[in-house]
Amino acid sequence: MSILEKYSEKKAQLCRDCGAIDSSLYDEFGVKKGLRDVNGKGVMTGLTYISKITSFKEENGERIPCDGELLYRGYDVKDIIAGSADRKNIYEEGAFLLLFGHLPNEAELSEFKAVIAENMTLPTNFTRDVIMKAPDADIMSSMTKSILTLASYDKRKNDLSIENVLRQSIQLISCFPMLAVYGYHAYNHYKNDESMFIHRPDSNMSIAENFLRMLRPDKEFTKLEAKVLDVAMLLHMEHGGGNNSTFTTRVVTSSGSDTYSAIAAAMSSLKGKRHGGANLMVMEMMDNIKSNVRDYDDEEEIAAYLTKIVRKEAFDRRGLIYGMGHAVYSISDPRERVFKSFVEQLALSKGRDRDMQLYSNIERLAPKVIAEERKIYKGVSPNVDFYSGFVYEMMGIPRELFTPLFAVARITGWSAHRIEELVADTKIIRPAYGSLVEKKSYVKLENRE
Repeated sequence: MSILEKYSEKKAQLCRDCGAIDSSLYDEFGVKKGLRDVNGKGVMTGLTYISKITSFKEENGERIPCDGELLYRGYDVKDIIAGSADRKNIYEEGAFLLLFGHLPNEAELSEFKAVIAENMTLPTNFTRDVIMKAPDADIMSSMTKSILTLASYDKRKNDLSIENVLRQSIQLISCFPMLAVYGYHAYNHYKNDESMFIHRPDSNMSIAENFLRMLRPDKEFTKLEAKVLDVAMLLHMEHGGGNNSTFTTRVVTSSGSDTYSAIAAAMSSLKGKRHGGANLMVMEMMDNIKSNVRDYDDEEEIAAYLTKIVRKEAFDRRGLIYGMGHAVYSISDPRERVFKSFVEQLALSKGRDRDMQLYSNIERLAPKVIAEERKIYKGVSPNVDFYSGFVYEMMGIPRELFTPLFAVARITGWSAHRIEELVADTKIIRPAYGSLVEKKSYVKLENRE
C-alpha cells in the first residue's frame, strides 16, 4: 500500500464526519434532495422545446398517474416508430427532428444522411495514437478521452456560434459509434488477448447498421437486428432536460465552455450506475434470478424470489428490482411499451423464447411484489432498460458496450440541448446551497491540539 493510500485510509473518517448532514435538516430548510420533492416531482430549472415527458395529469388540482408519453418536438415517439415501420435510418430521422425542429422530407433526410456519412471518420492515426493507447474495460472513459483529444484537432473549438457548434455536434454524432466500437476492440485485443480488427463504416449504411458492421468480425447482421437497434437508439436519444447527463450538458454550456468539454462532462455523468448503467444492473440481476429460479413458468417461485430481492435477502441486498420503476414515469414507460414488441420479435428469431417468458413474468409480477412490500407514492412499471440489455445480449453486443451504446444514442439529445441553451443565452446555471457553517474563532497553529 502506498503512502497516499495509507494516508487516505487514515483520514477518510474525517471526511465522513465533516460531511455528514442530518437528513431532518433538508426538511427544515425546505431543500429538495436531488432537485425532487417527496412525490418525485422535479424542481423546474429551465424550459425546452426539444421534448416532453408526461406521467401525471392534473385533475381538480390533484396529480393523477397516467400512462407515460414521450414527445420529440411534439411528435409521439410511438408514432415516429410506427410511421417508419418499413424504413431504416429511424435514428437519423429523429436526430434531424431534434436538431432542426421539424420532421425532414425525403430530400432533407437524404442530405442529412450524406453529411453524417461523410463525417464518419477520425483524424489520421487517431485510432492508433489515441484510442489504442491505454485501453480499458471502461469504454466510457476511453470515449471521453477521445472526445477531449478531438478538441485539439479543431482550430475553432472555442467558437460558440450556432453554425460552429452545429458542425461540431454533427461530427460527434457521426463518429461516436467509431469511438465506442474501436475503444472496445482495443480493450478486447490488449486486455483479453483477442483478435484485433478495425472495420471502416460504410457510407451507405445507417448509424445502427454501421455499429453492428464495425463490431462484428464478419461485418454481417440481419435486417431485424439493425431495425431493433435503430429503434432502441431512437428511444434512448433524448429524455428531457432534467435527466442527469443532459442537465450536465446545459450546466457546462451555460458557463461558456466548448462543445467537447460539455459532451465529455455529459459522458462522465452518464457512466454512473444510477444513470447509464441501469441495463447492466438488470442483466446482473437476471443472471442471479436464472441461477435461483428453476421453472420460468412457475409464477409462485418467481414471485417468492422477487420478494427475497425486495426484502434485501437476495442478489445485491439493496432491495431493488432493477428495471422496475422510473424517476418520472408512473403507470408505464412509453419507451418500454413500444420496444417490447421488437424485443419479442428478436427473441423469437434467436430462439430465446424461454428467456422472454421469464422477462414477461417478472414484468407482470414485480409491480405486485413491490406494492405488497413497499409504500410507494406512484405506480411501478418496467422501464426501457428492463429489456434493452437483453436485446443487446441477443445481438452479441458485449456488456462493456451497453453504456457506450447509450451514449452513441444520447449524443443527439445532448447536442440539441446544448444548442438550445446557447440560443436562449440564459444566465450561468448556479443553484443555491444552504450553508450550515457557523463562524469559529481562528486558532494559531502553535495553540492547536
